[in-house]
Amino acid sequence: MSLDQYRAKRDFTKTPEPPPRVTKRPAGRRLFFCVQKHLASHLHYDFRLEHSGVLLSWAVPKGPSLDPSVKRLAMHVEDHPLDYGEFEGVIPEGYGAGIVMLWDHGTWEPEVGDVDEALRTGDLKFQLDGYKLKGSWVLVRTRRYGDNRGWLLIKHRDEWAGPVNITEFAPLSVKSNGNFEDILAADNPAIWTSNRPATGGETGAMLQKVVERALALKAERDKGTRGAAHARRASGATRAKRTQGAGGIRGARAAGRARAGHRRKRR
Repeated sequence: MSLDQYRAKRDFTKTPEPPPRVTKRPAGRRLFFCVQKHLASHLHYDFRLEHSGVLLSWAVPKGPSLDPSVKRLAMHVEDHPLDYGEFEGVIPEGYGAGIVMLWDHGTWEPEVGDVDEALRTGDLKFQLDGYKLKGSWVLVRTRRYGDNRGWLLIKHRDEWAGPVNITEFAPLSVKSNGNFEDILAADNPAIWTSNRPATGGETGAMLQKVVERALALKAERDKGTRGAAHARRASGATRAKRTQGAGGIRGARAAGRARAGHRRKRR
């Protein structure tokens, strides 16, 4: 597995994404998977499976479906480093500019003897054990695209299948329990007030609302932070005055006792 494409598409002096690194895991350790909800030029879900030290990756425009009758298009994209599996944040510019949410993660197990052969033949069956996605699934290559990038992500019929729209039922991050607005507000929403990674159309309108809400949320948080800081300063000043007052009273009493003792000695 190679991270050359991942490296070539990014400027790591500008993106907070983890650098390209193939990671060797101890033998016998369960394999990692994740799904990242990515609001960029288009909203999509990045489905990633750990294999041979990297994350095999597919972009799923409509997200996974728990309904076995629904076949979700999954475009095979460049491998990502394993560290990417915990990434959540804002990509300010360049390739993939947008907001990344860690929508689900957990472990996976192949239902085939040879993963590389399954990838070659275009039929990878596997089990997922995540917070939102569980049970048996399959990725099947489709002939719709001549460059072999087109696959279909399909849920198998089992106890975890059903008619629930999981992307709408469980839209929040499994890492921060936040939405896009929360993630952007924790970063710097002002960077997109005039220069956004997506403009126009449904995605541009969605991002516009996210930016507006994030700006309002950040302003509210900043106001709360300033209010809390002011309260702490006021409380500290009050304690200081009380301490100084108590010290003044004690000092006056001590001075009074000293003067009284001096008068008694003179008599």
